[in-house]
Amino acid sequence: MATHAELAARLLRDAAFFFRTVAEQNPVLKDQMEENATVFEQVANMVEVDPLGHLPDGE
Repeated sequence: MATHAELAARLLRDAAFFFRTVAEQNPVLKDQMEENATVFEQVANMVEVDPLGHLPDGE
């Protein structure tokens, strides 16, 4: 059975895949969609590695 953190990470990675798919199909949006995908993957990694971690002040 998956934990909430594992599910959240999977959903974030699925969103990253979606953004990359949009980027491939729409050159005008490519840079923004790639950036979105990267952020979603970074958050997925944070949730997996340290699900109760805190962001630095100001984030």
